[in-house]
Amino acid sequence: MDIVSTYVADEKRYETMKYNHVGKSGLKFPAVSLGFWHNFGSQDSYANMKEMCRVAFDMGITQFDLANNYGPSYGEAETNVGRILKEDFQAYRDELLIASKAGYDMWKGPYGDGGSRKYLMASIDQSLKRLGVEYVDIFYHHRMDVQTPLEESMQALADIVRSGKALYAGVSNYDAQYTKEAVRILKELHCPFVVNQRKYSIFDRTIEEDKVKELCKSEGIGIIAFSPLAQGMLSDKYLQGIPADSRIARDPRFLNQTDLTKDRMRQIKELNDVAKERGQTLVQMALSWILKDDEVCSVLIGASKPSQIKENIDIINKTEFTPIELERIDEISKRVKGD
Repeated sequence: MDIVSTYVADEKRYETMKYNHVGKSGLKFPAVSLGFWHNFGSQDSYANMKEMCRVAFDMGITQFDLANNYGPSYGEAETNVGRILKEDFQAYRDELLIASKAGYDMWKGPYGDGGSRKYLMASIDQSLKRLGVEYVDIFYHHRMDVQTPLEESMQALADIVRSGKALYAGVSNYDAQYTKEAVRILKELHCPFVVNQRKYSIFDRTIEEDKVKELCKSEGIGIIAFSPLAQGMLSDKYLQGIPADSRIARDPRFLNQTDLTKDRMRQIKELNDVAKERGQTLVQMALSWILKDDEVCSVLIGASKPSQIKENIDIINKTEFTPIELERIDEISKRVKGD
């Protein structure tokens, strides 16, 4: 029996969200986008997933960011989102940006990983089938693959766009050298390459250190930041211990109790004090910090419940920092043991 949805999107959803151009392209990202890396797998509540998508969209979050191997199990996030799209969002497809990626291990054998044409072409077809859509708005190569010529991976992306299975091409986890080469190759192939997705947070400044942030700005490529909360460390949730529903307790693959050293906890507490002085939670300040300039067009949030999405949206009108605040954040975050 078909499920009849009672969902009606809030027509005021675009009034509070800000939308930023992705590099020099005509495409715009919401300042806050919803990531599906966690909490949309086979072990999670489907009803909660659906409610998070509804709340996000009603608050102007038009971008749903996925990858072929998000789960667990691999593919489950896309399968669940496909079901949600069918039940709740068919009428709103043209108002949504749906992004997916391929590059990390997905299936066994020599063809289910990396950047080969065979893997990327098979992956886009599989993703479209799981999502139940005719195209994705952005298809990313998920990581650099030094064992595959970059020309091969970029040609595959260009052909995927040319076929209509994706509207734009993107890359993720690419360093400055690879990004610059990708720009050159895709420009020659007349492929709309618009974005590099990189990890970025108060605790992780790699895209500043390896000059990717600077390069993308000069080349007209947008940046969307993932892991802005350093896998949850940039929050107050661990200041009083480890909650039973926290990421460390539920899935310690990416954040472990051993990561919360005395030095790290001291940093978190001091940053939390700065956030309070700004009238924000630490989570809100950490997200605002990502958007403090025009070099990052969107920040990807993960959420385990709708209330977290609502809290995160409140950053939209508070992304400015005083020089003193930025100096304090830098001093705290870059302090090493013994200072």
